[in-house]
Amino acid sequence: MNINNILVAGNYEQQFQEQLPQEVMKHFRFVTLDKITEEDLRWADAYVGSKPSDHFHPSQFKWVHSFNAGVNNYLDGIDGWFETNIILTRTVCSFGERISEYCLSYVLRDLQFQDYFAEKQMEKIWEPKTPKMVKNETFVIFGTGEIGQKVAETFSFFGADVYGVSKSGTKKSFFKEVVQSSNAESVLNKANWIISTLPYTKETNKLFDRKMFSYMNDVGFINVGRGSTVDEAALIEALNDGNVRSAVLDVTSIEPLPENSKLWERNDVKLTPHISAVTEISEAITCFLQTFQNLKNEMPLMNRVDITKGY
Repeated sequence: MNINNILVAGNYEQQFQEQLPQEVMKHFRFVTLDKITEEDLRWADAYVGSKPSDHFHPSQFKWVHSFNAGVNNYLDGIDGWFETNIILTRTVCSFGERISEYCLSYVLRDLQFQDYFAEKQMEKIWEPKTPKMVKNETFVIFGTGEIGQKVAETFSFFGADVYGVSKSGTKKSFFKEVVQSSNAESVLNKANWIISTLPYTKETNKLFDRKMFSYMNDVGFINVGRGSTVDEAALIEALNDGNVRSAVLDVTSIEPLPENSKLWERNDVKLTPHISAVTEISEAITCFLQTFQNLKNEMPLMNRVDITKGY
């Protein structure tokens, strides 16, 4: 594919200069999101950035590349993707490792009774309690793509049983078994931990509802996918009823989480501000450059988005 003019939404010129030959830079235009004009959009063959600008439309470009792993910023509320042959790609880098370490840290915090011992220290009470081991836990991971597989690899390394839930139910490495999302209840009753790495799509919107939570029993629930996949009112009910023992939420349905949300006040909920897989610009540029090279050489694009699926 012949790409001559590349519009980058953001003030990243210095970072690109450090990784690109000077003669290539003349084909780039760097403009902050709020300053992108319709003339910039007409000039560009390709658009690169974390989100679309005003007046963005897929038909304007040959290629759009997201600096994020998720692409709902580009797909939600923007028509025209199906009517064009535009290529949409996403950033794939160390997200899997970062999210795996995030999940592991909270699992170990729970199994090692760190909160319990912190309380005892404050009370100056010496009261032993035997920590649990990861190998004796069972994990069910929703989403068996690159990130889900990396999370599965991490916990299976410690000897845990790891089950997967996906739309297709296709067998993947590091999972003891993968079932279709329509049959998720068949593995949920085995789980000590539920981890969601799901993207946002029409099918995953509020997938974790009252019915889904009713299949769980005293589980730890971790969401590192998208907040919109969880019905937060149903999650609170599940916490109250004991279906969910505790929840770790790196994403919420509205971000930042509103001050009046009941999730803030719960001791059985841990909240982090969407930091489990922060995109480092150097990694994002590296992924972009590899994708650009593959595109020019008509090589397979492993990070191409299937518009019909949304990921």
